[in-house]
Amino acid sequence: MGNRNLEQIAEYQQPHVVRQILKSSQTIAIVGLSTNPDKDSHMVARFLQNVGFRVIPVHPKTDCILGEKVYRSVADITEPVDIVNVFRPSHECVVYAEQAVKISARALWLQLNIVNEEAAEIARAGGLDVIMHLCLKIEYRRHLDIQNSPEQA
Repeated sequence: MGNRNLEQIAEYQQPHVVRQILKSSQTIAIVGLSTNPDKDSHMVARFLQNVGFRVIPVHPKTDCILGEKVYRSVADITEPVDIVNVFRPSHECVVYAEQAVKISARALWLQLNIVNEEAAEIARAGGLDVIMHLCLKIEYRRHLDIQNSPEQA
């Protein structure tokens, strides 16, 4: 996480923002989505598909992951994207923030242990909400699972 302390990161983990992003999103581009089913990115993407999100894989070297067409970069995506979810090292995040702004995504979401202030500033300046150092799957379960459980229907 670099030198940022938890208080500084907290501004990118506001529960009401997390909830709003999750409730209003349908399509998630996942940067660094692995073809390996044992990797976290693959497990998170499969979970998100199973709860109803459309997942768009972003990977430089394959054509299909989890039954979905793969794009080489976020900038190549031609359909609307709500969240750009990043599973890549922090030092690579600036380019993904720039691409998320370029495609008019609504949020940039950096997974656990991924923090990049410059990427956050670029995304915010482009009108995106920013989440850092949180797992989309864990946050979905924390904020929305109860509302979507069969007992609540």
